[in-house]
Amino acid sequence: MDNQVYTEEKLKEVRKKYLEERDKRLREDANQQWKETSGDFSYFVEDPYIDQKESREPLQTKHQIVIIGAGFGGMLAAVRLVEAGFDDILIIEKAGGFGGTWYWNRYPGAYCDVESYVYLPMLEETGFIPKEKYTNASECLEYCNILAKKYGLFEKVIFQTEVVSNKWVEEKNEWLVETDKQDAISAQFVVHSNGPLNRPKLPGINGINDFKGHTFHTSRWDYEYTGGSHSGDLSNLKDKRVGVIGTGATAIQCIPHLGSSAKELYVFQRTPSAVDIRNNRITDANWLQNQESGWQAKRRRNYESIISGLPVEEDLVDDGWTDAFKDLFAFMQDSDLLKAGVEGIGKAMEIADLKKMEKIRKLASDLLEDQETAENLKPYYRWLCKRPCFNDDYLKTYNLSNAHLIDTNGNGVDKITSNGIVANGIEYEVDCIVFATGFEVGTDYSRRAGYDILGRDGLNIEEKFSMTKGYESLFGLHAKEFPNAFFFGIGQTGFSSTYTYALDEQAIHLAYVLSKAREKCAITVEPVQESIDEWVQTIIEKARISKEFQEQCTPGYYNLEGAVNQLPQNNTYGGGPIEFFDLMEEWRSEGSLKGLELK
Repeated sequence: MDNQVYTEEKLKEVRKKYLEERDKRLREDANQQWKETSGDFSYFVEDPYIDQKESREPLQTKHQIVIIGAGFGGMLAAVRLVEAGFDDILIIEKAGGFGGTWYWNRYPGAYCDVESYVYLPMLEETGFIPKEKYTNASECLEYCNILAKKYGLFEKVIFQTEVVSNKWVEEKNEWLVETDKQDAISAQFVVHSNGPLNRPKLPGINGINDFKGHTFHTSRWDYEYTGGSHSGDLSNLKDKRVGVIGTGATAIQCIPHLGSSAKELYVFQRTPSAVDIRNNRITDANWLQNQESGWQAKRRRNYESIISGLPVEEDLVDDGWTDAFKDLFAFMQDSDLLKAGVEGIGKAMEIADLKKMEKIRKLASDLLEDQETAENLKPYYRWLCKRPCFNDDYLKTYNLSNAHLIDTNGNGVDKITSNGIVANGIEYEVDCIVFATGFEVGTDYSRRAGYDILGRDGLNIEEKFSMTKGYESLFGLHAKEFPNAFFFGIGQTGFSSTYTYALDEQAIHLAYVLSKAREKCAITVEPVQESIDEWVQTIIEKARISKEFQEQCTPGYYNLEGAVNQLPQNNTYGGGPIEFFDLMEEWRSEGSLKGLELK
């Protein structure tokens, strides 16, 4: 590859530009700048998708296994347990149906950014054929119901029920799960599958309560107000002025539909996203139906191997994700810079990253008619500082005469008034404000879960899973003093961009552990402290997300809005998802349940 154009002087110039853009956006309040959707803002999390609120008598029941959450994590946990012969399972879900993030996120244009043949789990078992290479939100929701029906999960769930507390009762060796329906449900085992992107957040903008028009969060899209559906045609907006706050992954997808429907659209941007080409296409059903047995497991492992930098004979997925990582790792392997050791590898990665980002910035120039707008849409940071986006319509939306990008040069919105939004000292009058501001990340576990989890002697889970004190777990699944509790998520696990892959691996592991407990007639399962200490040390030693890299990134949820996590034990498993999954499989194959105490 041609490295000559990327001289040290050029790299210094780019680093300087990136740091300047980062510094504009650094705030002292960092992750505290966001408001909880509670109290005066609780209406932002009400369920707009139910026909009527369910009314029922409180339950006082006992189950072998309670699963909290009916997204893909909770569903896969239940499915793998059903496959292992467990029947006494109760799933508790605050929404009106299965789906988790796909139940809530029904905004127009909502698509999964990972290939459907990899993302949708258990396609071979269900025989389901996704319509496109990238599945949309409505199809994801449809698939969740298909999966639930196939494995009898509708008979094992209570919807519209929110857990308010979960307490370990030592004398009974069981958990007491209490809900907002005054249920008191006892369980031998509890699986916490609340999801990492569970609680919507709002920006802490002055005057947010003063606006007299209509407001909603993208995770609770108000189709009664906008008209239309997931596919667009928001006909009720034809005489409306709409303001969107946020330009992350969600906004990238819904803004094209708002732009094509609203009388006027104002998009308020603090930081542009890195937007690359999506190139979605229709599924060849004949191709999919003629795949050999085991094709999906092979395909998702192939995908994760590529983005982990592992060698593969063929790129089976061949999309924007795999192309980017192939370019990055191929450059590193071919570059003479590798001869310089660690410093050379770092520089090779930096150059490969720069080539990728220059390609993305050029795309904005190529697609936009107004070059000032194009410049404002160019991301100046490294590729994985923020979640990469893939969309074929977003950038072109700003060629529409009614679509206006209000770039705030990193400052964000000044304030909200009764009539509109003030940015750069100018008030933009709008009829509706759409908050495309994402979900809480990096807050304490109990806050994101929405309830306290109290283990032995009343110990709160925050003591174990605190972002400031440091995680203490075994494989991210078990915690000391929390017997018979299993925690699905990303802390101290092998996080995968195909999150359903990671969740399925956790579900398989869960089913194995509980099957062994059943064989041994065990009443409790709990990790031993020595094994927890060893695992925490492994996470620290394997940590590969460098503090320096995150500090140089523009603020976002990846780096806790610039307040970079100082504790390496709060990272995911640094060896990557494939290595982690293999490690768990080896642990299961060994068969001794090392690190767990069964009584």
